[in-house]
Amino acid sequence: MKRIAILICFIFSSALWSNAQELSPRFYWPAPIGTKVVVAGYSHVNGDVLMDPSIPLYEVDSRLNTGFFAYLQNFSLLGRTTNFLVELPYSWGITKGIVVNTPAERRLSGFNDLGITLAVNLLGAPSMSPADFQLLRDNPRVILGTSLKIMLPTGQYMTDRLINVGANRWAFKPEFAALIPLWPKLVLEIETGVWFFTNDNDFIIGTRKQEPVLSGELHLVKRFKPGLWISLEANYFWGGRQKIGENQLGDLQRNSKIGATVAVPIPRRHSLKFGYSIGMVTAYGTDFNQFLATYTVLLNKFK
Repeated sequence: MKRIAILICFIFSSALWSNAQELSPRFYWPAPIGTKVVVAGYSHVNGDVLMDPSIPLYEVDSRLNTGFFAYLQNFSLLGRTTNFLVELPYSWGITKGIVVNTPAERRLSGFNDLGITLAVNLLGAPSMSPADFQLLRDNPRVILGTSLKIMLPTGQYMTDRLINVGANRWAFKPEFAALIPLWPKLVLEIETGVWFFTNDNDFIIGTRKQEPVLSGELHLVKRFKPGLWISLEANYFWGGRQKIGENQLGDLQRNSKIGATVAVPIPRRHSLKFGYSIGMVTAYGTDFNQFLATYTVLLNKFK
């Protein structure tokens, strides 16, 4: 079952780092029941980017690094393939910008908000054994899935600072996805969801409220051999106007990014993945380049 182990590693290393505008191929691909995966990764972004893109800082120039750990457990829920994912990032770097016509700069480091995701396959992927998983891979079919991601306000937050690592509010993202085989080794993935935010009552210049952000993603995934694949991807985000105190900001986001991801197998249940993305359309908010690398270990030893 070495081949199965390699495949599982890459299914779950595909999307274990996320932010408000993530590009995450293969997140809804199923795996054998009981699968356990640990992931360590690194992300570097530069450009017009903030830890919290709703902060009213303009002409932003950032250099931000993030290391992260994640754990994923696969189990059966009412006979369907279900994944439970926990992510904990730690970020450090420098951000410069303009706030109220005044230059601002901050060097920061600390833990980001904790992320928890529950994903369930609704159609096409019942709970399966390693042999069933291999059959699905050899003869792919349409898969429909849904998930709920929750960002907990656990990150470092200072009430006397405009720029923080943590957001000091809850965020929720329900999402639906469809995986459509075009050929046996070519799959189109479509994902659509909405981010909802609670208020930040401790924001330095007044209570901060933000409207929902609609999101959509497309991934075209080409498999070559077990554990080796490439994905071309794009996303689009719309919404997210915010109100600080009594002031309604003109910060409606209409943003789009494109990117690519390459996965490379390593023997003995280990794997590597590399990704790069750039901004294409930025009406307001983040416009940056991002490099991502992850190292994945499958804890199971399937027989």
